[in-house]
Amino acid sequence: MPKKLALDSVLRLLSVAALGSIVTLPNLAAAQNLTNQDILHPSKDSWPSYHGDYTGRRHSSLTQINAHNVHDLTLAWAFQTDQPATIKSSPLLVDGILYFSVPDNVWAVDARSGHMIWHFNHPTTEGDHIGHRGVAMYKDSLFFVTPDAHLISLNAKDGTIRWDKVIADVKKGYWSTVAPLVVHNHVIVGVGGDLDNITGLLRSFDPETGEVQWEWDATPPPGTPGKTTGGMTWITGTYDPELNLLYWGTGNPTPVLNGKPRPGDDEWTCSIVALNPDTGKLAWGFSASPHDTHDWDAVEVPMLVDANFHGQPRKMLMQSSRNGYFFVLDRTNGKSLLTTPFGPVNWALGIDKDGRPIPNPDKEPKPDGRLIAPDEGGMTNYRSPSFDPKTGLFIVDAHPSWSVYFAKPADGDYGWAGADYGLWGKGVIEAIDYQTGKIRWSHDVGRGGSGAGVLTTDSGLTFTGDGEGNFIVLSTDDGKTLWHAGTGSGMQTSPITYELDGRQYVLEGSGSVMFAWALPQSVAGSGAHSSEARGSR
Repeated sequence: MPKKLALDSVLRLLSVAALGSIVTLPNLAAAQNLTNQDILHPSKDSWPSYHGDYTGRRHSSLTQINAHNVHDLTLAWAFQTDQPATIKSSPLLVDGILYFSVPDNVWAVDARSGHMIWHFNHPTTEGDHIGHRGVAMYKDSLFFVTPDAHLISLNAKDGTIRWDKVIADVKKGYWSTVAPLVVHNHVIVGVGGDLDNITGLLRSFDPETGEVQWEWDATPPPGTPGKTTGGMTWITGTYDPELNLLYWGTGNPTPVLNGKPRPGDDEWTCSIVALNPDTGKLAWGFSASPHDTHDWDAVEVPMLVDANFHGQPRKMLMQSSRNGYFFVLDRTNGKSLLTTPFGPVNWALGIDKDGRPIPNPDKEPKPDGRLIAPDEGGMTNYRSPSFDPKTGLFIVDAHPSWSVYFAKPADGDYGWAGADYGLWGKGVIEAIDYQTGKIRWSHDVGRGGSGAGVLTTDSGLTFTGDGEGNFIVLSTDDGKTLWHAGTGSGMQTSPITYELDGRQYVLEGSGSVMFAWALPQSVAGSGAHSSEARGSR
C-alpha cells in the first residue's frame, strides 16, 4: 500500500524548521555566480532557471528516489514564509542556496537545512498581487518582477538592490508576476493586465545596467483600426540555443468575451510565438485560439522536445493549451504536426489545414447563454507539465470542465462584456502520448483540481499534488499512487528536485510553506537506484 506521512508529524517538523528559519547565514552565499553555461547545462546539484533548464520539460535524470524506496520518503525541512500569500513560485537553486518568492518578497534559503539566509521585501500597494512565479539569476545577480510591473536586480549574496527599472506603466493597468528568463546577456520579462487598450509585450533588459535592449509587442499599437489589444505574457518561455529562438505563449485579446470590435484572428493573442532573443524580431507565430472569446490564454509552457515523430527526427514544441487542445509543432518553422483535444471540447467546428481550431460562432457568449467546455479556467493553466523521455509521455495537470458563458448587452462592447459561470470540473493528471495525442492514463486528483505542476524523473516517478492538499508520487508508467503526504493546504507550485551531498531532495510549496522531501540518510546512502526499482514492480 502507498505510504502516507501523517500530517501531525509534518507539523511537528515544520515547527522546528520554522524556528531555525530565522537564523541568518550570510557566508553561505559567498560563492554565488551563475554563468550562461551553468544555465545551458544544469548540474544535478542545481535548478538554475524557472523550468530547471531551457526546454521546459521539467524532467530530472536523478534516480536516488525510486519506486523501490519512495515509501521511505520523509520531510527533510520546511520553511514558513509568514506571509499571507500562497507560494506559486518555482524555486531556483544555485551553489546550495534556494531562492523563491511571493509578491513583493524574495527569500534566500539554505537548500540543505531550510535556514533563512536573507529576506527582501519591496512594499507596494499598486498592481495585481495575484501571485508570483519566481526569480532568475545571472552571475551574482537575482532578477524579479513586482506587482507594479518593475524589474529589480538584487545582489544574490545579501538581497540588496542593484537597480530598479519599470517594465510597463502600472497606471495603465499593467502588472507582472512572471519569472524572468536569462538568455545570453538578456533578462527577458513579460507582463499581465486585462484592461482594454493595453498591449501584451516582452522586454529584454541588460543584466548589468537594467537598460532596455528591445521590446516585442503582441498586438499592433492601441487604436489601430479593426485590431485588438491584449496578448499578455505572464508565464516564462523556453529557448533553443541551437536555433537561437525564444518561445513564448501569449494571453487573451481584449475586449475579453466580446469579439465584435476585433474581427479576424487577433494575432498574436492566444498564440505561441518564436522570437530572436538578441533582437526581439518575430520568426514565426501560431494561433492556438484564433479570435478567442472565452478568456483562454495560450501562455502555457511551450515545451521543447527533440525526438522522433512518426519515424522522423524532429525538433518539436509541445503545449497543452488552456483551450483544451494539445499541440505539437515543428519549432523550426511553427508548422503543425498534431492538434488534438485532451478533454471535453465543444467550442470548435474542427481543425483547419494549419492545425488551428476553427471557432464556432454559435459558441461565443450570447445573451441567453452558451454551454461551453472547458470553463474559463481552462483545461489546464499556469501549472507546469512534464515530459518523460523514456515513456514518451507528456504529463499535465488537467481540468475537464463545463461552464455557461453569457454576453451582457448592458456592459457594452468593451471591458469584460459578459460573464461565465462554472458548472462542473475536476482535476486529473493526464499522460498524453505525443505521437498520437491519446491519453495513456489518467489519475483523478479531486473536484476542482489540484493546482500543482508536474515533475518527472529517470527513476520512473511523477511528483505532483491533489485537490486535498496531498503531495503525491505516481508511477510514470501507469499513474498508480506510490506515496502521498498531507501538507495542510492546496498546492499551486511546480515541484523541483536536486541532489546535494549524495542526497536527493524534492521541493514543493503548499500554502505559505515550502516543503523539502528526501529519503532518510540511511536509505539515501544504500545505493538503491532506479534499475532495481523497475525490476521490482
